[in-house]
Parts: sequence; C-alpha cells; structure tokens
Amino acid sequence: MSLDLQKLVAEARAARDYDRFMQAIPYFRFLGLTVRDGEGGPVCVLPADPKLIGNAQLPALHGGVVGALLESAAIVHLIWAAETDAIPKIIDLSVDYLRSARPVETYARAIITKHGRRIANVRAEAWQDDPERPVAAAHAHFLLG
Repeated sequence: MSLDLQKLVAEARAARDYDRFMQAIPYFRFLGLTVRDGEGGPVCVLPADPKLIGNAQLPALHGGVVGALLESAAIVHLIWAAETDAIPKIIDLSVDYLRSARPVETYARAIITKHGRRIANVRAEAWQDDPERPVAAAHAHFLLG
C-alpha cells in the first residue's frame, strides 16, 4: 500500500470522514459506494444504478456487484475498527446469495468475528428494504498489516 493511501486512511479515521477514503479507491468510486454511521459500525450504501444490473429480465443486480459490496463493507469495518492504518488484504471470501437483489439502493454492514494479530475473520450481510431479510451474506478472512 502506498504511503499516501496509508496517510489518507489515518486522516480519514481521525476525522471519521468516510467519504475521503471511499473516493480514494477507484472501484468504490465506480460502484458509487458511500458509507454512513450505523448501529454497530459503518454501513456501506450501494446506489441504484442501471450499470450494476446483471440480469435485465428480472431485473437484478449482478452477483459480482453484491459480492463486491459485501467485501467492501468488511474492509471498511476492519479499517475503522482496527488500530492500524494498513488496508487489510483479502485471503478468501465466501458469498451466500439468499434472494435476488433488485436494482434498488442496497446496504451492507459487517462484524468482526475474530481479530487476531495477523488474520481477521469477518461476516457481512447485505439487504435492501429490511435488514432482517438479507439478500446475501459473506464470510471473509483478511491478512492484517
């Protein structure tokens, strides 16, 4: 990770300025991801955008976009919960698609299930209208520092 990005992460965490960090990551910008404070930590918000539709017949969000939202929520949560400014590196990600994700605003949040010195285990869920009815869930492992 470049020193500039590491510095930006440190400054954004200190100011609780999610937007600066989200704008620094090109893929986050492409997806249009934003972050807001939520109960239990940051919530990633994926806007409704026709370019994210994978199945125009239903219509439904592309599964890769839903997976990217879940991974992004996990990364953002780890960064904001960690005591380091390093960006965690994904080791693996397993996504359970629970129902079709309509092309509407979609949300995701994560929880850290185990935070070790070198590895973190994270669970993330994505939903649309009701957080009690997730459209997808993921388990991920990250290399820290």
